[in-house]
Amino acid sequence: MDTQNVFEEIEALRKLLEYHADLYYNLDRPEIEDSEYDALVRRLEILETENPKTTDDASITRRIGGSVGTQFTKVAHLIKMESLQNAFSENEIAAFIERVKKTNADPLFIVEPKIDGLSVSLEYTDGLLTVGSTRGDGSVGEDVTANLKTVKSIPHGIPGDIERLIVRGEVFMPKQAYLSIVRQQQEDGEFSFKNPRNAAAGSLRQKDPAVTASRELDVFIFNVQYSSFPFTGHKESLDYLKGMGFPVSPSYRQCSSLEEVCEEIERIQKDRQSFPFDIDGAVVKLDSLQGRIQLGSTSKFPRWAIAYKYPPEIKTSVLRGVEVQVGRTGVLTPTAVVEPVLIAGSTVSRASLHNEDFINQLDVRIGDTVDIHKAGDIIPEILKSYNHLPLSSTYKMPLVCPSCGKSVVRLKDEAAIRCVNPECPEQLRRNIIHFASRDAMDIEGLGPATIDQLIKNEYLRTGAAALYELRQDDLLKLDKIKEKSSSNILKALEISKNRNLDRLIYALGIRNVGQRAAMLLAKRFGTLEALASAKTDEISAVDGVGPIIAESVTRFFENPGSRELLQKLIGCGVNTRYVSTDSSIVFEGMTFVVTGTLSEMTRDEVNKYIVENGGKTSSSVTKKTSYVVSGENPGSKLRKAVELGIPVIGELQLKKLAKTGDIS
Repeated sequence: MDTQNVFEEIEALRKLLEYHADLYYNLDRPEIEDSEYDALVRRLEILETENPKTTDDASITRRIGGSVGTQFTKVAHLIKMESLQNAFSENEIAAFIERVKKTNADPLFIVEPKIDGLSVSLEYTDGLLTVGSTRGDGSVGEDVTANLKTVKSIPHGIPGDIERLIVRGEVFMPKQAYLSIVRQQQEDGEFSFKNPRNAAAGSLRQKDPAVTASRELDVFIFNVQYSSFPFTGHKESLDYLKGMGFPVSPSYRQCSSLEEVCEEIERIQKDRQSFPFDIDGAVVKLDSLQGRIQLGSTSKFPRWAIAYKYPPEIKTSVLRGVEVQVGRTGVLTPTAVVEPVLIAGSTVSRASLHNEDFINQLDVRIGDTVDIHKAGDIIPEILKSYNHLPLSSTYKMPLVCPSCGKSVVRLKDEAAIRCVNPECPEQLRRNIIHFASRDAMDIEGLGPATIDQLIKNEYLRTGAAALYELRQDDLLKLDKIKEKSSSNILKALEISKNRNLDRLIYALGIRNVGQRAAMLLAKRFGTLEALASAKTDEISAVDGVGPIIAESVTRFFENPGSRELLQKLIGCGVNTRYVSTDSSIVFEGMTFVVTGTLSEMTRDEVNKYIVENGGKTSSSVTKKTSYVVSGENPGSKLRKAVELGIPVIGELQLKKLAKTGDIS
C-alpha cells in the first residue's frame, strides 16, 4: 500500500472510531459490537506503529474513554483513571509477563473477571462517601454522586480511620434486571438497550436519581486509587476493602506463572455463563503496588495490567420464518425462527429482530443464512443476514394486527409498529395477565394458563374488571380447576379489591408507569378519580415523574375504554383511594441491612417493607447501620454487626418496630 493510501486509511479509521466512540462512551447507544470496535482499533494501532510519521496525540489510540458531558458538574480525578491494553492471545499475555519481569523479580499477578459496565470513582473522606464520578476522559469525569448513592451495594460510610480513600469500580446491570428492562422497552416500542453495559451507562447518567434507583444497578470495586492507609499489594487491598463492606471483584486469584495465569483466564471463561452479570474478558494485574510505580504508564494504559478479551461466540443458522407478537401496549415485535443452534451454553431456536428498521437495515429474508450471537451473553440476536435465495425479498412487517386484524400504525418518532385497537384480544390478554400479576393486584391462582382458559370461554371480554364478576360455576368449567381451587381464586379476588391505590395504578398497565411512579402518583393525587382528571402539567410537576410519564397517563385516561374500565372497577368495589398509615414513616432516618434466609418473607419483600415504612436498605454493615435483620445462615454481615455493636433483629421484631417503634 503506498503512503498516500496509508494516510487516507488512517484518517478514515480515526473518523470512524471517533463516531463509534461517541456513541459508546457519551451517548450510550453503540451501533457495532465491541469485537468490531476492537478490531478497528487494532488495525489503526498497527498502521500508526508502522507509519510513525502519522503519530497524533489526539488519535483515539492514545486517549482514554470518552469526553466529559455538560449534563453533570465536572470532577478532576486525583489519580488518572486509565484504560487497559487489550490482549487477544496467550502470546500477548506471555509478552506482557516478560515485560513485567524485567523490573520485577518473581512477580505475582492477580487475575479477575473484566466486568462489562461503566467505570466509576468513589471518594471517601473521614469514612463518608463524598464524591462519586464517571471516568470521563480519564483526567476529568462527571459528578454522579447522587445517582451512585442509589446503588444499594455502595456503602455511604465505611468503618475504620482511613482519612481519605479513593476506590475505582465498575457499575453494572445484572442480567435479570437487563432482561426485565429490555422486555419493558420492547413492550413500549422504545429503542432497547443493546447490552448490559449500555444499560448500566444509560441508567447511571440520568439527571433524575430516582430513575437510576429504579434500574437495579450494582457495582464491584476492583482497585484502590488512593489511600492514606499503606497497602503493599493488590490482593491485600481487595481483602481489606471486602472486610470493610465493599462489594469487591467476585473472583480474584493470585498467580505466579504464565501457566497459572492462563489457567485462570480459561476458568473464568468457562464459568462466564454462570455469572449473574456480563463479563467480556479477564484482567491480569501485577500484585505489587511498588512494582506498579516502577513500571508506570503510557499516555493511555498502565504497563502493569492487561485485559484478555474473550472472542464473541457467533454461530450460523438458517432463518425459517418470522413470528410477530402483539405486546400489552400494542407493539408488534418480530422474532426470527431459526434452525436450532448451540450458543453460549444453550440451544437457540428464536432470535430478536427488534423492529422494522432493523429488518430493513440487515435486509432479512426468509431462507437466509444468519449469524447469531447473544447480546450481552443473554438475548439471542441476528447480527447478519445473507445468502439470499433467488426471487426472495426483504421481510415485510404485517399491515394488520395478527391478533385482531385491524390496521396497524407507526407513530411519529417511534421505531415500533403498533396496533391501536383497544379491543385487540392479545392486548386484552396481556393486560389481564399483568393486572393479576404479583407486583400488581397479586391475585393468587390467576396465572396465564387460567386466564387463557377464561378468555377462551369468553368470560373476560370486557377486560380486567370482568375478573371481579366471576362466579364459582364459571371457574369450575375450566380444566384442572376444582372446588377448592375455585374458592381460593374467588377469595384472592376479594382480597385484591383492597390493594392500595399504587398497586391499582401499576396494574392498569399505563405505558412508562412502573411501580415507583405508581406510588408517587398515588401519594400525590390520593384517588384514581383525581389522577384520571389531572392535567399533564399537574402530573409532570410531581417530583420524580416528569413529562414522558405525565403524557402517558393523560393519554391513557383520555381513552374512552380506560374511562369505562375505571367505572367498572369502582362498580365492582375495587379500592381507588390511597391509604396512608402512621407506620409509613416510622423507619424514617433508619438504615437496615438484611442478611440470611428469612422464614416468612423473602429478602426482596423485607426490603420493600422497610422502604414502605420510610426506611433505607443497604447491602453492607457500617457504623451508620441502624439495624441488621437476620435470618438463618447470616454469614459475615452478622459478625460485622456484632463487632460494631449494631442491633440485630428478626422478622417479628422488625414488624413490631414498624407498629410500636420499639423492639423490646
